Order: sequence, then structure tokens, then C-alpha cells
Amino acid sequence: MTYSTILYEADDRVARITFNRPKKMNALSLKLCGEVQDAMATAERDPEVRVIVITGAGGRAFSAGYDLDDPDNEVKFGEPRLLEHYDRRNSKDFQFNYSPFRCTKPVIAMIDGYCLAGGLEFATLCDLRYCSEDSRFQVSETRFASGVLTMAMPWVIGQRCRELIYTGDMFDAQEAYRLGLVNRVFPKDRLDEEVTRIAKRMSRIAMPTLVWSKRALNHSLQVAGFDSALRYGAEANLIMENSQSEFKRFGELIVSDGLEAALKWRNGIFEPFESKAAKLNSTAEKPSRAE
Repeated sequence: MTYSTILYEADDRVARITFNRPKKMNALSLKLCGEVQDAMATAERDPEVRVIVITGAGGRAFSAGYDLDDPDNEVKFGEPRLLEHYDRRNSKDFQFNYSPFRCTKPVIAMIDGYCLAGGLEFATLCDLRYCSEDSRFQVSETRFASGVLTMAMPWVIGQRCRELIYTGDMFDAQEAYRLGLVNRVFPKDRLDEEVTRIAKRMSRIAMPTLVWSKRALNHSLQVAGFDSALRYGAEANLIMENSQSEFKRFGELIVSDGLEAALKWRNGIFEPFESKAAKLNSTAEKPSRAE
């Protein structure tokens, strides 16, 4: 099948899905989210595929988050919305983020560059995460709203996630590894080779063993309340986006002054209190069209 926002290939028991919007820092549009879910379903049905690798094109970002300029949005960001508008979009976002967890086969996120907001939400729900040394991470959406990530992160890195969520600070690859958010960190020029090697080694495990191992691991989370926690996070996001004055102000600035000005206003509130490390991260090249 031909896609317009992603690339799909399968070889030697490993399928690869690539977010292919490099000029937009692989921002997650509704079209891309739908195509990724379709490609994952294709990989699940393929008896030759045992492992799925998901990455971003261009080498600058895995994904900078949801596309705030998406022409397919029912209501443009910053415009007045009814509760049902939020509910429909929230449901689509939840189904997309949850798709790696629901997939019966192991899903690997190969992260090179920025992995922010909605992009980090999606990666967090993959089975494994590997990144390059220059990758950067941020739970940026908590600076004006929330999201399913706030409920998924405690299950991945424990209570250490609270500082990341309560500050929205950017952090680097080594910090992500220290926290347990990523499994390994590789030099940028070796990332693809190393992740491919790991995926192919995993794919030599018998298919029933891979599928039932993932099912058992997921079940241990589900009986502890993982599903309900994620759904609660999605509901909390729906409420906050429909009521928070900061979120409304952010949207108004996008309409009146543009997204770059809105992001500058939002991040400027935090600048006097940034740590030295966070300031160094914030001076790096940053995406401006996604969250």
C-alpha cells in the first residue's frame, strides 16, 4: 500500500514504519496517525513479520508532537470549540497513542533527535526505546494542558516522572537513559545499525513466544489498572483543554500572533526558573510547529 505521510517496508521478519514529514519535524497529523495505525495492522497480519520498528525521517526528530497546523483538524487550534470537538479528537489521539501497546508484536521506537509532547507519548507506549546521543525529550504539553503521557510515564520510569511532568523541562539522552525511559543510547551514526541488529535478533525468537510474552507482560500492567489510568489521563486532558485559562491564552496567541510567538510566551514564563542544564537544552534548535 502507498502512503503519503509514512514509509512502510518489511524485510527479514522486521517491519519498519517511518514518520515521513521531515520538514514538519515529523509532526503527528491526523493523516499520519491513521496511516501509522493502518501500517501497524498490516504488520500484525503479515505472518513473516515478528518485530516492528518505528522511527522518524530526516534525522532531526522522531516527532515534535501533534501538528497544530493540521488542515484536517475539525476545528483549528485556538478557535472556539465545543466539548464534542475535544472529545472526538481526544478519542483519536488516545487510540493512536495506545496502538503500540495493543499491537500483538513487539514495537521498537528508534529515536533520533527531538522526541516531544505527543511524539514522546507515542514512544512511551512502545515496548522498547533506543535513541541517539543527541536526542532530546520533553513533556512540553504539561506547561499548558496534560495528556495520556502523564498517566503512562509512572508505569515506565516510576515516580521520577513527577519532576518531568511538573516542570515540562527538556532533558537529554543520558538523562533519559538514567531514568529508564530509553533502553540504550547509541552514537548517531550507529543508531540504525544497532537497532536493526537488536530487532533482527528478537525476530529469531519463535512467533508464539514473542506474542505470548508481550501478552503476559501487558496483562500484568492491565490487571494493575494500566488501561483505566491511561483513560483517566485522556479524560483529564479533555477537561483541562476545555477549561484552563493558560490553554485558552495559548490558542488566542496562535490566532493573533502566530505559533512561534505563542510558544515564546509559554516558555518565557518558565525561563527565570530554568536549571542550567535546561537552559542549555533550550538554546538548541527547537521545532515550532508541533506540540
